[in-house]
This record gives sequence, C-alpha cells and structure tokens, in this order.
Amino acid sequence: MRTIALIVAAGKGTRTGHNTPKQYIEIAGKTILRRTVESFLAHPDVETACVVIGAGDLPFYEKAVSDLDLLPPVIGGATRQESVHNGLESLIELSPDYVLIHDAARPFISEQIISRCLEKLEYADAVLPTLAMTDSLKSFEGERITGAVNRDEIVAAQTPQCFTFKSILTAHRTFAGENLTDDTALAELAGIEVAIVQGATENFKITTSDDIERAQGMITRKLTDIRTGFGFDVHAFEIGDSVWLGGVNIPHDKRLKGHSDADVALHALTDALLGAIGSGDIGTHFPPSDPQWKGAASDKFLRHAADLIGEKGGMINHVDLTIICEAPRIGPHRTAMQERIAEILRIETDRVSIKGTTTEKLGFTGRGEGIAAEAVATVRLPE
Repeated sequence: MRTIALIVAAGKGTRTGHNTPKQYIEIAGKTILRRTVESFLAHPDVETACVVIGAGDLPFYEKAVSDLDLLPPVIGGATRQESVHNGLESLIELSPDYVLIHDAARPFISEQIISRCLEKLEYADAVLPTLAMTDSLKSFEGERITGAVNRDEIVAAQTPQCFTFKSILTAHRTFAGENLTDDTALAELAGIEVAIVQGATENFKITTSDDIERAQGMITRKLTDIRTGFGFDVHAFEIGDSVWLGGVNIPHDKRLKGHSDADVALHALTDALLGAIGSGDIGTHFPPSDPQWKGAASDKFLRHAADLIGEKGGMINHVDLTIICEAPRIGPHRTAMQERIAEILRIETDRVSIKGTTTEKLGFTGRGEGIAAEAVATVRLPE
C-alpha cells in the first residue's frame, strides 16, 4: 500500500516569541520541521513526504530540509483546511492509498504511533491517535464553574490524522470553505467513521516558548555520550588582497594558499568536529586531489561535519577556536566570525568562542609567513 505523509507547515506560529515561524526554529541543531519530516522518512512503510508551506517561506523551507528526498513543497492557503486541501490535490497524480496528515510542530512522532495508524487503516477509512484525559474536566461560564464533564467520554486529538486518500480528498472537495481546524472533523461531516489508536504524551504540539524548552530538554537528556575533538591547521600566505578566516573575508595584503579558499580557521574547526565523532579528517571527506573542491568555500566542509553529527542523532555543544597570526588582527572581526560560524553550525552564538593570539614574532607565524589555527569542539551523542 502506497503511503505518503502530508506535513502541514503553512502557519506563522508566533506564540513562541520568536520572529521565525516555529516550524523553522532550531532545537539542538535541527529545525522542528526537519525533525518531523525525518521521523516519517525513517518509517519503512512511508514512501515519501510532502510539506505544505506558507507563502514566502520557501527560503526557510529549503534551508531546513536541504538534502532530504521529498516531494516538491506546496503553498498553503489562508486556513489550515485550505492548506491541507492544496496538499491533497498535489498528490493526485501519485494516487497514494493512504495519506498521513501531520502538524509540522509535532517533531516527536514515534514509529510506533505511525505503525498503529497504518495497521488500523487496513480496515478503517480514518484513524486518529488520541490521549485519554487524566485531569478532571469542568464546564464554565465567565468566571464560574457550571458543571462537570465526563472525562471518560473525551480524548485529546493528536496527529497524524490518517486516511484513505480518496475518502479525505472527496471530503475536502465536498466541504471546501467550512474552515474546520481538524481533518477528522471534516471526515465526520462527510460521514466517515473515525477509528482511534493510542497516541503519546511525547507527541505534543510545540506552541509556546515553554514548549521549546520542553522539546530541548527531551532531546538533550538522551545525549549522554559527551565527546571532545581537537583540530589544527596551517596555511601559508601568497600574493593576494584578502584572507578568508572564520567564514569572513578580511582585506589584507596577502591571501592564504590552499586548494579551497584556505580558511584555516574553519579547517581546524571541521577537523575538531570530525575528530569528536571519530570520522577521520577534512582530507578524508574532501581530498585536495579532487578538482571539485578547488576554490571551494570552507563553510561547505564545516556544514558537512555538522550534518554528520546530526545524522548520528547528536548535537554540537560548544566550539572554541584560536587563530594564531601577527596579521590581520582578529579582534575587529571576532563578532562577525562568531556569528558566521554559529550560522553554519546552526547553534547559538554563545556556543562559539573565538580568540586571536600571536607567537611574539617567533616561528613562521611570527615572521608573517602564514596563519595557524587550533580548535576544540564538544559534541553530545546518544549512548
């Protein structure tokens, strides 16, 4: 049976207090959206995924899911119902058997919940993961309690809300414009019986800043294997008019010699990250004998190392970089380097330390023949 996940990521999600839509906020080195999408792609019975995004969000989306094998994104509508409808219409030519409609802001969806939903879909047209209510429930009017609600007759709805594709597409076409916020409500309106399966408390929807902190804690608590890596690199000067250092182009009367852009600082930092996960060195992944890396920007190397850590389920905790040279001066460019490295690694700027020092005119750096850099990286991995 052909199954496609439809991830709804068209909302603005401003209640987190961030300027960025919540689905594009990074938690422990990955955006919420990427974590959500990867959960579905990792399931053996989900063929692929399609993400419905907000108008104008394409740059955020492309950065968040770069290198993932997904269907082309679909632009959402003014309401959630319109967004889902747009996504469903985009899948017609693929004609899936099942579609799993999921909130992008629920990044902790488990393989077990997806499997339970798919098993139930074998004999139901609609399936909803739910949670039983544990608190006492009350009805109220104004500031006064008016009665009790039987919690045994109420459940909390989660996603993915799962359907046979033809049934939910027909429901959306029939009841377009109803502005319902829940796809199972639309299914009920269309007379489709909705079966339920057990959800999970971890499958919560990130909405507020407190939810961001909760999500961060859930991830970091599992990362108990703490690693440290060290990197060192040297590049000589040659005739030129600027140097690349820490991802920043600095005017200078020389440039650094190398096969790539020769950013000695990013090279040392790349080796430190690779060393922390036991993955060789920069030359292993980007051989200088390979012509495709001639003149390449070193941020590609550093991002690759960070991605390898992400693939292992880990996160970068802190990096500390020391640049050793007589010139150019590091101080005036420290903040720009710090911000650029944090951007490449997708971590907070206060997790990036940059220092500049000299060798008191001693050695090749003291004679102004080149620049050296050393870096230490701390990485957290799951046990």
